Amino acid sequence: MIDFRTLRFGVEVECTGQTREKVAAAIQSVVGGAVAYIGAQGSLDPWEVTDRSNRKWRVVSDASLTDAPANLRAEVVTPILSYEDIPELQEVIRAVRRAGARATDSCGCHLHVSGDLFTGRTLGNLLKIFYRQQEIIIQAFGVRSDRLAKYTKRIDSALIKKIETEHPETIADMNTLWFGSYTPNPQHYHPSRYSILNLASLYQHGSVEFRGANSSLHAGMIRAYIVFSLALVAKALNSKRACGKPRKYDPRSAKFDFRVFAAIGLGLMGDEFKTVRRNLLQNLPGDSAWKYGRPKLCAVGKKEVK
Repeated sequence: MIDFRTLRFGVEVECTGQTREKVAAAIQSVVGGAVAYIGAQGSLDPWEVTDRSNRKWRVVSDASLTDAPANLRAEVVTPILSYEDIPELQEVIRAVRRAGARATDSCGCHLHVSGDLFTGRTLGNLLKIFYRQQEIIIQAFGVRSDRLAKYTKRIDSALIKKIETEHPETIADMNTLWFGSYTPNPQHYHPSRYSILNLASLYQHGSVEFRGANSSLHAGMIRAYIVFSLALVAKALNSKRACGKPRKYDPRSAKFDFRVFAAIGLGLMGDEFKTVRRNLLQNLPGDSAWKYGRPKLCAVGKKEVK
């Protein structure tokens, strides 16, 4: 069994309101090392922080951040990280916020999880597990409708039907299903990259990309996004098969349903993940302890009111 805490990942956090130079300096104040302006590379205009472990943190421009002047757009791109690096990443997030950066409505947060352990079958598991819980994940992450329409599109039911019909076994099999024909070297801006769960990234960079999270400079929320996504990947890797039938989103029981999925389905139970659960549940209606709300008692406190 694969423990999600052994999986490697990277994060891209978009923010506005502060220059890339000052955002890079904020990162350096936490991770140590040196800051350097790398110079214009296309439109990215990157700054780079080489930390005390010789890893590269980059701060680049992002043209999609249209609610800020070009010099005040910053996307923080982490190096490859491990679970043990999360506390330091959280300190980086806090330092960037203290430096004056903000996560506005135009910003997103993308998480890349290493694809080294995937097969075609387990990639199919991941897509089906995500698709089954897609609507409640969208609500829990608070994904805005404008992002769902353009940069974070829902997984298509047609893709799930193809997976369930053709049973991909290899990475190449899944490539054909994802792109429509075998495409070993897809272009960087292939339209399929704008899926809430992006497999085009696997064939470009070797990682599966989760695009559903809104950007945040709340360190606890960033940790919640990471832990949830890693646990979801581990579930796909550890499962022999997965169900792709979508679960109906019910606002009456949403908070309870998501808590059960996170705690029981993904193993995020106990004190270690208490704040993860709390942060992910805050956007959902309902009661986390009672599926349809706490029972109402009559005056004597013995009978439930029907």
